[in-house]
Amino acid sequence: MKGAIRALMLLAAVMGCQYQPAEDSAAVAEDGLKVFISVDMEGIAGVITGNEVSSSGSEYQYFRELTTMEASAAVEGALAAGATEVVVRDGHGAKNNIIPHLLHREAKLLRGVTDRPENMMLGLDETFDAVIFIGYHAKAGTEEGILAHTSSGNVIDLSVNGVSFPEAGYNAVIAGLHDVPVALVAGDNWICEQVTDLFGEVVTVETKVGMNVAALGLHPEVVREMIRDSTEAALRDLSRFEPYRMEPPYTMVLKVRREGELYPGAEKTGEGEFTFTSTDFLEVMNAFNAMK
Repeated sequence: MKGAIRALMLLAAVMGCQYQPAEDSAAVAEDGLKVFISVDMEGIAGVITGNEVSSSGSEYQYFRELTTMEASAAVEGALAAGATEVVVRDGHGAKNNIIPHLLHREAKLLRGVTDRPENMMLGLDETFDAVIFIGYHAKAGTEEGILAHTSSGNVIDLSVNGVSFPEAGYNAVIAGLHDVPVALVAGDNWICEQVTDLFGEVVTVETKVGMNVAALGLHPEVVREMIRDSTEAALRDLSRFEPYRMEPPYTMVLKVRREGELYPGAEKTGEGEFTFTSTDFLEVMNAFNAMK
């Protein structure tokens, strides 16, 4: 089935319909199914303001719990599909948002900041079979997207080889370096649309419909059920997904509101615009992180 599974189907929810997982058709590796789950916060059910995803915000603790529970739902789906190892990467802000004792006990949790270019994908390698993105958001400039940005509020746009990326885009390229496909993305309708355009074959779970600074969404429990069922279905049919790859060399064009120091090898190509080329995608990410 091509395109996204549109999980935010309000009419179906009202009528009590549920998504039915596909029959198991995945060929699980001899050493078991290994799943990597990268978790952000802006795309979590109910989130609409920065206060809710900032550690200093009055609503942060509540949404930390919801984030942990959505991650756990993905873990449950992975285990139901036969996963023997699940690693959850806390990928938002200071990378210390997921509450360890509330996360599914069968998951391993990777938390804490890093200066390595993998960032939200730290811990992923070629031993994994699939990647899941939970709580992801649309790229900078997405007018109706909830808290839409690309890594930093200073970024206007990030493109590589002419392709404009949300965070899910460059994180998928990192996964592709290890020959690992992205099987599912959960977040608002705008990021679901963007990853479908980028990856083609990917399962999406719409946690809400973004309306600029407002959002229409389902009950968090319903969203978690969708994540669990959709994760299981996706992982039972892994053969349909391909790793997302780009051919080197990689030319990044970064547009920012405020200019900082020029990364070694980068060029200023316009007002607030920088270009950097490398055959190493992780070095491109180093340049991006330094100039964003």
